[in-house]
Amino acid sequence: MRAKKHIVKLSEKQRRRLKRLSKRGKVLARTLNHARILLLADENRPKGSMTDAEISEILSTSQPTVVRVRKRFVTEGLDAAITDKPRSGRPPKFSGKQRAEITALACSQPLKGRNRWSMRLMADRLVQLEFVDNISHQTVFNVLKKTNFPRTSKSSGVSES
Repeated sequence: MRAKKHIVKLSEKQRRRLKRLSKRGKVLARTLNHARILLLADENRPKGSMTDAEISEILSTSQPTVVRVRKRFVTEGLDAAITDKPRSGRPPKFSGKQRAEITALACSQPLKGRNRWSMRLMADRLVQLEFVDNISHQTVFNVLKKTNFPRTSKSSGVSES
């Protein structure tokens, strides 16, 4: 077994803060898990630090997570180790205005000769009207579903095609 590269040595103040954090009710699960990892990895712990394998087994997490939390504590400090950096995520494909236009189209009268809008018909019409460059029928469905549009609920019995 190789030696630990990043040794966690918590001060008494840091240990108290992590214990308080781990006992508090409303805290993100990831933050709670990171706090517990640091408490178990602490070299100043009365029983000594645990191995990464032991910590990952006890907390049902992966060993790379334990290593990453240790490393962030040593290199960036306590706050960086217990909280994640903001994640950018994928930006929304359609603006609020475009989503409103999709909903407005769904609420309007269907094309002549049709009883109602299908998702595919709406997708084609949105492209024809140049509201969007391209859109699939599934995306139309997902946009309407987020607005609680009646025809997108499971109980409506309306097919997608």
